[in-house]
Amino acid sequence: MGSSPHPARWWSRVPGALSRFRCELCPRACELESGQRGYCYVRLADEDGLVLDTYGRSSGFAVDPIEKKPLYHFLPGSRVLSFGTAGCNLGCRFCQNWDLSRARSADRAQAHASPEQIARLAGGERCESVAFTYNEPLIFAEYAIDTALACREAGVRAVAVSAGYVSPGPREAFFGVMDAANIDLKSFSDSFYRRLCGARLDPVLDTLRYLARETPILLELTTLLIPGENDSDTELEALCAFVAGELGPEVPVHFSAFHPAHKLLDRPRTPHATQQRARTIAQQHGLHHVYLGNVYDPEASSTFCAGCGERLIERAGYQLGERRMNGAACARCGRPLHGVFG
Repeated sequence: MGSSPHPARWWSRVPGALSRFRCELCPRACELESGQRGYCYVRLADEDGLVLDTYGRSSGFAVDPIEKKPLYHFLPGSRVLSFGTAGCNLGCRFCQNWDLSRARSADRAQAHASPEQIARLAGGERCESVAFTYNEPLIFAEYAIDTALACREAGVRAVAVSAGYVSPGPREAFFGVMDAANIDLKSFSDSFYRRLCGARLDPVLDTLRYLARETPILLELTTLLIPGENDSDTELEALCAFVAGELGPEVPVHFSAFHPAHKLLDRPRTPHATQQRARTIAQQHGLHHVYLGNVYDPEASSTFCAGCGERLIERAGYQLGERRMNGAACARCGRPLHGVFG
């Protein structure tokens, strides 16, 4: 397939300016004249409106365990075909995939694949799902939506790994074709989002509320704990209270360990004790499924019954061990386990 720009959705003409367009995909609302690119770098203006220049172009494919996304309550132990493109609508100074998120599409998005080709590839690799990941999938929403629809036709499910920084209209269209999502809740502080991500917190919280309350999506959250930035007891208490009160105690939460990356090189790696403290706070707020990521901790990687405490899914890293379930319920007490299970 060719690499010519694809017409973009979610834009309007700026009133009183015939050759100026406003992108309405995310809260940035970039205003662009012909030849200019948005903050994400992949949505640009021509004389007729906005186009997406990463449609049908990938930075590469990999077959992963679904636990690597991380998704622990969505088809555990299954294979997922992962891919991304280039660019991002956030500017996180600590980005772990900065070589993709800050890359120009011409540099990193070289492999050509149509939505139908991706669906066939997933089936050929015995993958039960396709994940839009590595960089922010919302910025290539048109490509992701078409791919998710092609996958649905082929019996393959769709997964989004996203920061959730999106406007309401495209949010509904994008997540409406997804089966599961892991959203990076980078902090529970608007100051953090502004200083370290060049964004705002409230639109992300709106996305989380929408997914938890208005869609059937299997939702999981990830927070990367950065020493001295978002790991205080006060912030963790507020974050966990929000999840328990507004999203529900069954929503799985992953607290991942930070390592110095990109432009945030003056912080140490996250101590394991910090992750354990975050997990304890979450459990004290009534969250049922709290996991620790980027660290080897079988106890904090396994899934337990919220009723009787039985270990239902044993994990060590991304490897699954014994399961003690009858279908989607605890084999001991019969309590249903929140999630999607094959």
